[in-house]
Formats: sequence, C-alpha cells, structure tokens
Amino acid sequence: MTSSQLTRRHLLTLSALGAAMPAWAQNDSQPVRIVVPFAPGGGNDVLGRQMANGLSTSFGRTYIVENKAGAGGNIGTEYVVRAAGDGNTLLLGHTGTVSINPYLYKGLKFDVQKGLKPVAMFASAALLLVVPESSPIKTLAQLVDAIRQSKDPYTYASSGAGTGGHLASEMFAEALKVKMTHIPYKGTNPALTDVVGGQVQMMFSVIPPAQALVTSGKLRALAVTSAKRHAQLPQVPTVAESGIASLANFESTLTYGLLAPSSTPAARIEALSKQILQVAGTPAFQSKLGVEGAEPLLGDAAQYGARIQKESAKWAAVIKSSGASI
Repeated sequence: MTSSQLTRRHLLTLSALGAAMPAWAQNDSQPVRIVVPFAPGGGNDVLGRQMANGLSTSFGRTYIVENKAGAGGNIGTEYVVRAAGDGNTLLLGHTGTVSINPYLYKGLKFDVQKGLKPVAMFASAALLLVVPESSPIKTLAQLVDAIRQSKDPYTYASSGAGTGGHLASEMFAEALKVKMTHIPYKGTNPALTDVVGGQVQMMFSVIPPAQALVTSGKLRALAVTSAKRHAQLPQVPTVAESGIASLANFESTLTYGLLAPSSTPAARIEALSKQILQVAGTPAFQSKLGVEGAEPLLGDAAQYGARIQKESAKWAAVIKSSGASI
C-alpha cells in the first residue's frame, strides 16, 4: 500500500470516528457560554463568573459569561431555550427566572420547564428582614404585633414588582392573614435608603447591602428567610424561629444552578453535572459565595429538577393568591 493510500485510509478512519462521536463531544474545543440573564455586576453575574472561572481552571476548557439582560431575566432565558443542545450554551438559572417568571409574566413565548434541562445546583441565597434602626421594634414577634394592631396597612419596600423580596413579603402577609402595602423601587439601594429614612416600614432585602447598613447602625435585622440561620449572620434568627405558629414553616430562598437546552443529550448533562459539582464543592469556590450572601447548596440534575418543581409550586400559589403579575 502506498503512502498516499495509507494517508487516505487514515483520514477516512478519523472521519468515521468523528461521525460516530456525539455532536457535543466533537465540539469540545469550542468555548462554553454561561448565559447570565442579567446585567454585569450583580449577584447573578458574580456567581456566573465564579463558576466559569472554576470550570476553566479545573478542566482546561474555556468557559465564558455572556450577559443577556432584559425583561426580568426572560430574554436571556429564552435565548438558551432556543440554543443548540450541544452542551456549549448554559443558563445561570435561579428561582426568579425558572420558578417565578413563568407564573408572573403573561404571554411568555417559551416554556422554561419544557425548554430547559437542569444540570446542577450549587448555591442558595436567603433574604434579610430589616426595619429602620430608629424603629422601636426589636424582634419579629414585636413586628407581627405592630402589623396586626396598626390602623393602616404596614408598608414594605422591594427592589421591584415580582422580585424575591416582593413575593416573600406577600407570602409573609398571607401567612399572617394581614394586608400590607407594597412600595416597589427600581433597585435594592433606593429601597433600602427609604427604609433607613423611615419612609417605608420594613423590607425583605438581599443580604449584602442590607447587612452593610445593619453593621453601620442604620438598619436593624429581625430575621433571615432561610430554613437555618445564615452562616454570616448567626445571631439573627430565622423567620420560623419567631414563635409565630403561622410562620413555623416560612422559608424564602433563591436557588442558583445551571441549566441546558432540553435537546442536550443525557450523557452531556451528566458529564457537566459532575464537573459543576466538583468545582462547587471546593473551599475556594464556596469561600466566595458569602460575598453575595449565598451559601453552598449542591445537587445533581435530578435534585435540582426536584427543587425547581417544589419552588415552582410554592411561588405559583403565592402569585395566584396575591394577584401579582407583570
């Protein structure tokens, strides 16, 4: 056999092997995009970049973050729903985009649960219930008494309609069987500013900016919304620890994870899941979660899927009962 015939035979063999390989395996040299459906600089973006850096460092493949903000996360989410299922496009998902938005936004042209497959979850973030430092209220039980005895509905701030803080407040009011007045703002900082000033009476806030104001003596922390006390705020009780019977099972957290287009092969999902959990389990990764007020919550595709289902059922009920919509 001549040299040219050997070369041709070798090329044909490689071609046949390539054809036999799944599409996602053939594209392993391409960068993997982690789509963050929010603007750069926020908590979602930071967590997405931490995961991308960890995966790139650990597995020798390039992972990049691509921000596609708009419509409360729906633009970026829809982009991933419609992306090729080759494992090279992932969504940084959290409770708001996968378990709240489908029930909050009317007329969405995509189905999150049919269009995406959970890959792995890696973090959870609670909220912090705060009142002005000037308020006479020192405990959650005192707050509940004040709300129930007030002639006018208590006011609560949020970073916007449909956000975690808004819906946590609605769930809180529903549990207490009271009416409260929602004061939405365009962002967390202006909302907290008015709580500090006493223009609004309370707020369920994301932890980092609220904690800074608690530390500086401008706000008082009454409770965290997680099932257990937060590692960064061990002195702050949970809502469930208030002693109020109707709040005994109260929990409101945001779960963070990665999802892929539904056409992504199961083998690719499994491989990605193992890599994500390996990175998420390292002390280096977990040590950075606290900056965003998050804590580790590791789970594979099945566990993440079960959590999405549970959170979707809970928030769908809250949205229905409160009448919230966008």
